[in-house]
Order: sequence, then C-alpha cells, then structure tokens
Amino acid sequence: MATVNAPVPADPRMDTRIEEETGASTPVSPKRGGLGGSVWWRHALGILALMWALFPILFIYSAATNPSGTLNTASLWPSGFSTKNFTDLFNDSSRPFWTWYKNSMIISFVGALGAVFLGACAAFAFSRLRFKGRRGGMMFLLLTTFFPALLAIVATYIIFAAIGDVLPALGLNTVTGLILAYLGGALGANVWLLKGYFDTVPRELDEAAIVDGASHARIFFTMTLRLVMPILVTVFMLVFVGLYGEFMLASVFLTDVDNQTLGVGLYGMTLGNDANTLFGRFTAGALLGSIPVMLLYLAFQRQLVGGLTTGSVK
Repeated sequence: MATVNAPVPADPRMDTRIEEETGASTPVSPKRGGLGGSVWWRHALGILALMWALFPILFIYSAATNPSGTLNTASLWPSGFSTKNFTDLFNDSSRPFWTWYKNSMIISFVGALGAVFLGACAAFAFSRLRFKGRRGGMMFLLLTTFFPALLAIVATYIIFAAIGDVLPALGLNTVTGLILAYLGGALGANVWLLKGYFDTVPRELDEAAIVDGASHARIFFTMTLRLVMPILVTVFMLVFVGLYGEFMLASVFLTDVDNQTLGVGLYGMTLGNDANTLFGRFTAGALLGSIPVMLLYLAFQRQLVGGLTTGSVK
C-alpha cells in the first residue's frame, strides 16, 4: 500500500537564518487604500508644527527689519530690509544693549560652569562613594525639584540683602550675587542626571586606579570627568540656556541699568509710553539675543543627544 508523505511545515527560524546569512529580506507590500496605511497626515502634522514654531521668529525678523520700527506698522511678512532698528539700538545711550549682552553672557557662562562642577562633584560622590545618608540625600535633592523657585524669591532677597551689608560685592544689584543665587537653583535635577551617567562608567576603572595609588580626587579630575564629557556638555547647555533666559530672579536682584541682563533690559523697552516706538529696537535686540543659544545647540547637538540618552538606561 503506497504511503503519501505529508508536507512538512516550514520552520520560520530557518527563514530567519537564511535572511541573516544572505542579507536578503522578504519585501513587504505597502498598505493601500486606508488612512492607517498612508503617511500624509504625519507630514501634515510635521509641517503644521514647523509653521507654529517659525511664526514668532518670522514676525520678530519682520519687525526688526521694518524701517518704521513701531508696533502699529509691524507685519508678519517682511516688506523690506533695513538696519535702522539695529543702528538705533546700538546708539541709544540710555539703554546700553551691549552691556546687557555682556552681563547675560558672563552670568550664563560662569553660572553654568559652576553648576556643572558642583553637580559633577555631588554626582561622583553619590555614584562612587558609600556613606551614611546617601539615599536620604538623593531623595532630598529630588524633593527640592518639586518646589517652584518662585517660592524662594522672598527668602533669597532677604538673605542677599543681609549679605550685601557685610560684603557689598555679593549683595543685591551685583552680577556676582546673582551668580551665587543661580548656583543652587537646578542642583537637584543636575545631580540626578549626572549620576545616571556616572553609573554607566565601569567601576573596575576606579578599582584599578586605586590599586595604582590614585586618590578619589585624582580619579575624579583626571579620569572620570573625561569619560563623562557628553553629559557635562549636556548639563552645561541646559543650565546655560536656562540662565540666559531667566527673568524673574534677575529682575528682582538687578535694579541698576548697567547691571541688568539682556532679558530684563529688553523687557524695560516694552513698558511705558515709548513701547510702541521702541518695538523695532526690542525685536532687533531679541533677534541678536537668540544667536548664542542657536550657535550653542548647533555646535553641541550630538553631545546633547548622547548625554541625554546614554545615562537613561542602565
């Protein structure tokens, strides 16, 4: 009696191995005729989001290059190009634009460097050292991030007013005092972000350095900081941008025109009876003020992405 051999079902694992060895893959036919199979709505959403983001930039550029320089004549689309608003802004002796620009750069740069250094020291201690109260300290730093900084403005003002009576260089209406007030602002979030990246560095490197006689300080400054450079750049950029655009605390601390930051100085141009006529100068200053942040993101965008993603998953 003849026997009929039943067909053996194909093993999907065999097809996978063949595809991996040959590099070939089974073509997948695109879905047709349905909303879920098309991608036009994704492009539409992307274009809509891009237009929404470029709208204020286009309006500011149009107002800055408008020769009339008033709010009443400002339009969305640029009607011409003129540098009159920029020239008037630079020649205005009562509003020292370049002094504001310099103060903002100094405060942002020095404050970002100090915040990165303090955060890196704290993150190294929490990540590498074992001491009593380590977990409680981390939880306390996390708890401080839940309270808005606006609640501490009154207390900060009173503290620095008292410091100014003893050390006038560190009191109110000084750039140095404002930098000191900024140093502890985002310390909690920075420490947690830095610690997550520090934990990805193998501990065997520290152990090998300790065997060679290196101290914790030498390991931190000569080895660890070089290995965690992407997250240091990331934190520096985040802190720099935050301090560069900070307004509330700077407006309370800095009352003298020559000590004000760019945001506080430009905001003063939108107040009073001259707000309409000074609108062109205000937009010109805002356009120039966006250049450092834009250049910073363009220069370190790879480090920013790598620093935010590498330490997020262990």
